[in-house]
Amino acid sequence: MRIAVVFRRPPPQSDRDGALRLRRFARRFAARGHEVRVYCLGWWGSDTRQFELDDVVYESVTFDTPPLFYTRIPGLLARHRPDVVLASASPPGAVVSARLGATFARAPLICEWFGDEPEVEGSPWTATAARVPTRVVTPSELQRTRVRELGATESNTTVVPQSIDFSLVADTDPAERRDVVYARRLDEDANLESLLLGLAELRGEDGWTATVIGDGPERADYERQARDLGLADRVEFVGECNREQRVAIYRGAHAFVQTARRELFAEELLWALAAGCVGIVEYQGDSSAHELVERRERGIRVTDMEALDEAIEEAWSYGFRDIEESFRSFDHAAVVDGYLELFRSCGAEAP
Repeated sequence: MRIAVVFRRPPPQSDRDGALRLRRFARRFAARGHEVRVYCLGWWGSDTRQFELDDVVYESVTFDTPPLFYTRIPGLLARHRPDVVLASASPPGAVVSARLGATFARAPLICEWFGDEPEVEGSPWTATAARVPTRVVTPSELQRTRVRELGATESNTTVVPQSIDFSLVADTDPAERRDVVYARRLDEDANLESLLLGLAELRGEDGWTATVIGDGPERADYERQARDLGLADRVEFVGECNREQRVAIYRGAHAFVQTARRELFAEELLWALAAGCVGIVEYQGDSSAHELVERRERGIRVTDMEALDEAIEEAWSYGFRDIEESFRSFDHAAVVDGYLELFRSCGAEAP
């Protein structure tokens, strides 16, 4: 399959989560043997128009004149004649250009709309960008609803979740046993205070331990809160950990608690659930985390912070499990399979 990706600022030009996700999909499509070409602003510092990395061809639409990006995309796609066009919603105007080019190429247009695109708010092209693709792909139902509010429809939107390496989960040895684990960047949206207050209600319970993974501007304040609540000997702040270390901690933990106020996709919760943790989610209006635990046997959702301590105790009543096979459906390979099938169902003529 010939896959054209319209992606004005791919990494390393952008490090937002949605950009990293789209680059990851492009690489995995190429690893499956598909021909992947990314149309972008050139960043590689030479006059060479094309640059290949990880079997993906990056083609510079322009090096230093962003407005030309919009006008050149339709002609480039018409000449390339891909089987499918995959466009980032950043910026919305490029989606409109990609729609024109996809029409010339007689190919479906799929739009990746993660939710962290900085140009969406206030752009005159946002409503059109939500409406014209063959399909708009979001990582969660929360973001799907938001895109529909911008002009998309139920029929032209679908969810493709984030993915994980399930074999890494299965092959990693568990770390020491922990009763509770939390993992996220410790910023103003982390809302770790909810968990700390819940744990403070359980100070009378013997033997439990909790681990906080992550760093950020609010870490010192959270460590102070833990001391003030008398939890310094129960709650360990371990800072940043690599993926292997995190998975080992999750496999040794009983419950993972998610309290962040904002989460377009709760990726750490997903890893922890796959590693067998009971998932406890404090519902937040700007977080999709509750979607991962709804209708799951080992998932608990609370809507009131004051009920968090009871949810933690309930989680401890579940048997310990260090892997959850049902989450194989979130493995990288399975999610990429689903994306490729979406291309075919939208009309991409390829095997």
